[in-house]
Amino acid sequence: MEMNHDNAEKSRPGLYPVALILAAVLAGMGGCRPADKTPERSDPGESRPNFLTESELDAGWRLLFNGRNLEGWRGLGRVDPPEGMWTVDNGCLHKLPSGDVPLQEDGQPTAGGDLITEEVFLDFELFLEWKISPGGNSGVKYNVSEKMSIAVPPETAALGFEYQILDDDLHPDAGNGPNRTTAALYDMIAPTGKILRPVGEFNRSRILFRGDHGEHWLNGVKVVEFDLNTPRMEKSLAASKYRLFDGFADKRPGHIVLQDHTDEVWFRNIKVRSLEPRRP
Repeated sequence: MEMNHDNAEKSRPGLYPVALILAAVLAGMGGCRPADKTPERSDPGESRPNFLTESELDAGWRLLFNGRNLEGWRGLGRVDPPEGMWTVDNGCLHKLPSGDVPLQEDGQPTAGGDLITEEVFLDFELFLEWKISPGGNSGVKYNVSEKMSIAVPPETAALGFEYQILDDDLHPDAGNGPNRTTAALYDMIAPTGKILRPVGEFNRSRILFRGDHGEHWLNGVKVVEFDLNTPRMEKSLAASKYRLFDGFADKRPGHIVLQDHTDEVWFRNIKVRSLEPRRP
């Protein structure tokens, strides 16, 4: 039987107002706060950030971020992480604001600091928590070919499928269409039925990519579903900026990338598990 935490708290005299005050204080604090205590059913098991439970280990999950340093990550086209762009704060991977830097047409910095996994992944499930700054823009990219990315200027910005992360209310890119809002398959497929937490609070995201099938989840809700090599996907690709890149949508062992879009963003609890290929 699943316990309703809200009802449990309300049943304790005098505790509920204190809990509300504490929650409000934590929501307004910078950096990271402890993980919420009510996990979504679609997410891996409830745990503290950057920690794997026994059930998660048994299910094949492993951490991509250890909560202490940038081990396992580097810059795109670089041997080391981008200097001065990322730090670790209170168990979070923190993208520092870039300030006034030269931008390319789509708003990405011309000398960006995308953070890329040293490993590549073919069929996988990815889970992470993230928090965006007011008016901020970022994303999680996957199926990324480093060779293709560095062949297209700017060399430090990854080319790959993108799980969009955005302040939908304040960032102007949301006005360019629903397929550029949070949890979209960026510039291709818009999310539906999403539940987005306010800026300053952590959201839970999950990406499943198995065979030709992909899914985006946000806070326990599946909001995007697609299949490669279908008329729908081909139409979406042809209408996107990625139509210019031959082989962009080919399935490959690809890197996972945390995007530098100049804005401040926090990531934590990044975990992945490999999946068996889908059977025909």
